[in-house]
Amino acid sequence: MSVSSSGAGGVVPGTEAPRRFRPRLRYELMSCGLTGHELVGTDAGELRSEDAIFARPDPATGLRWYRCLRCDAWVLLAPPDHPTRDCPPEREQIELPLRGRPLRDKYVLRLIALDRVVHFLILGALAIAVFVFLHDRTQLRGSFYKVFIDLQGAFGGPTSASHSTILEDLRKAFALKGSTLFTLGLIAAGYAVLEGVEAVGLWFRKRWAEYLTFVATALLLGPEVYELTGRITVFKVLALLINIAIVAYRLFGLRGGGQAERAEIERDAGWEALERALPPAPPAGAIPSRDSTSPASPAAPAGM
Repeated sequence: MSVSSSGAGGVVPGTEAPRRFRPRLRYELMSCGLTGHELVGTDAGELRSEDAIFARPDPATGLRWYRCLRCDAWVLLAPPDHPTRDCPPEREQIELPLRGRPLRDKYVLRLIALDRVVHFLILGALAIAVFVFLHDRTQLRGSFYKVFIDLQGAFGGPTSASHSTILEDLRKAFALKGSTLFTLGLIAAGYAVLEGVEAVGLWFRKRWAEYLTFVATALLLGPEVYELTGRITVFKVLALLINIAIVAYRLFGLRGGGQAERAEIERDAGWEALERALPPAPPAGAIPSRDSTSPASPAAPAGM
């Protein structure tokens, strides 16, 4: 079955031939696979001509074709035995699901939110450890040295501070002033709270969280690059690359502000986008195949 382009909206999700070297994820299909199709009118007793954009009767079989408002799949179902409403809701009453680029942004933002959750847990644990260490530093000194030296010796490592950089770092930590440790604990706790706020805001796609993440991540790029001048580790390089990717993604995604975002959602996930991918009504008596899950042609809707 050939599928034509749907104009400015591109091809129908799931019908584009895959690229060999640049596969393209179809977030609409992923979402429907995880949460099910977004169908409207399955509880209605009758279908009107204006409902053809998302539901159509099949006179030859007595069944109905329902269109998923997210992935454009058409599902063949029987009319309800006990309808709860006379007709499907009006367009103004239907909350359209995200699709296209807005849906992709939702997945990316939630991936960034998960990264922020990891940061929140690590920084929170670090802050707690600093405050515990500050409170019981004298009692922990002897036990901590003994356990660490025994472990390092068991694995064939050096057991004296003159040959171990880690032991020397520990010695410096125990020598820090209480006020310095308290300040470090507050900084770690503050960053943990910041990362937690970012995670919650990004998960729910709040615009202020996107700006906050962009600014906070951009400000940390300088110190992260400076850290690489001293000692390069895989984790430092990986963290820097992730933050650069986040800044670059949000730099291009934040252009235009909230007004541009709303226009983008309307273009990719509004009723006009659905109409662009609407197939014409089938000829009278034609029975589509049960295996067909995509519109045959995303041309303009025809009258029914």
